[in-house]
Amino acid sequence: MRAKASSLHSPDATAAGAAAKTFSIGGQLLAAPRATPGLHLVATPIGNLSDITLRALETLAGVDVIACEDTRITRRLTERYAITAELAPYHEHNAAQARPKILERLAQGASIALVSDAGTPLISDPGFKLVREVCAAGHAVIAVPGPSSVLTALSVAALPTDRFFFEGFLPTKEQARRARLTELARIDATLVMFESGNRVQDTLRDLAAIMGGRDAAICRELTKLHEEVKRAPVAELAAGADALETRGEFVLVVGPPADDAGVMDQDALDDLLRGQLARGSVKDAVAHAVELSGRPRREVYARALELAKTAGDDNGED
Repeated sequence: MRAKASSLHSPDATAAGAAAKTFSIGGQLLAAPRATPGLHLVATPIGNLSDITLRALETLAGVDVIACEDTRITRRLTERYAITAELAPYHEHNAAQARPKILERLAQGASIALVSDAGTPLISDPGFKLVREVCAAGHAVIAVPGPSSVLTALSVAALPTDRFFFEGFLPTKEQARRARLTELARIDATLVMFESGNRVQDTLRDLAAIMGGRDAAICRELTKLHEEVKRAPVAELAAGADALETRGEFVLVVGPPADDAGVMDQDALDDLLRGQLARGSVKDAVAHAVELSGRPRREVYARALELAKTAGDDNGED
């Protein structure tokens, strides 16, 4: 069976809603009740297609339309479970045009599922404005929870989970990324960030310059065949960045500041200063390090001069 692609105002979607709704698990065809009218936020697998709940399958099979980022990606899931609900694109490039059509269908009593390419909708994916407008219009919004790369990474990182801050994707430009990481360094919580393979090495180096002494984890291709988790202090992970496999999707998890009143240890301070000195003046490096390290300015300044002199002597060797 093949899920058909449609527009959100296609009359075929109504006809499909009246037909028998089924899905298949292990070759066994199961009946799906017609989904309740409203917008269903359905979490889908982040890699392994078996990581989907029975309720999610029933919902996807039982709605009139599945609004998805990429119909080709969602079709892999619907074909795996023989779901024939209509697929319609809803992504950042067409959202402004698609939202009124979804609201119109909901006003007619339709049931619509919103899915992202992977994981829980709205988490670094389009959907917030849609949910806000659906609520404002008085229609039901129903969450169908399930996979999340944020929670999956937190659970395997071996870092504190009692308090965490999800950043999503960092800025792509180095200066903006470093500025944002400097702000994040002040948050007393475990940090969770998404990163692409072509930027993960640079991001690790920036992290080392700002939070080098903290424990961290690099989570790559979670739940997929080549899943990999590396756990070590940020500075150590950054030192091995050149050898890092960059293919795939990454979640970076960085532990909270140390408990000792936020004072950075000597090794972390040295890593921070070296990173800053390589990119700017002693004055700028000291100002940045004082802000992040919790150490006295006089102490940081003296150490910065020592490191700058050592770097100068090394560069002067034959």
